[in-house]
Amino acid sequence: MLNQKIKNSDLNRKTIEENLNAIKLNITVILDNVRSAQNVGSIFRTSDAFNVDRIYLCGITATPPNKEIFKTALGATESVKWEHYENINSLVEILKSEQYTVISIEQTANAQMLHEVSFQLNEKYAFVFGNEVDGVSQTVIDNSHGVIEIPQFGSKHSLNISVSAGVILWEAAKQLAVNHQ
Repeated sequence: MLNQKIKNSDLNRKTIEENLNAIKLNITVILDNVRSAQNVGSIFRTSDAFNVDRIYLCGITATPPNKEIFKTALGATESVKWEHYENINSLVEILKSEQYTVISIEQTANAQMLHEVSFQLNEKYAFVFGNEVDGVSQTVIDNSHGVIEIPQFGSKHSLNISVSAGVILWEAAKQLAVNHQ
């Protein structure tokens, strides 16, 4: 058969230990006050797929171990490094002092559209994803280096946070992985 499905065992994926020790892309994810533990789990899984360095879980965002996170993460809580920070503003200041480019994913008056962004291999990026209802707080937006918006063409005004994370991480990883070779 020309398009025979591949078995999981034939995909030659890294083990959890190999993945934890692998060289990562300079991408960090920050989740601020994300209400849905299933969204958190989905973002863990996506972060594993796109070689994210680590996830910061801030405020009320659920942390492992959590049954709802595990349901969608499918083991990625073991393969992606994570930390909890109560105060996102303190975390943003720390990451900025460590030379991260902090980018909020939000709709603002001067947001840069994702298709217009060029990610640079020599930079470290921290992408901030906010609460499902309120988005990224204005104080975090004000303290970010920039804001990226995902263009949308339908009648709805936003994407689910886990979908937004997938779109942003795919584009960043695609650009950085191509430039990395």
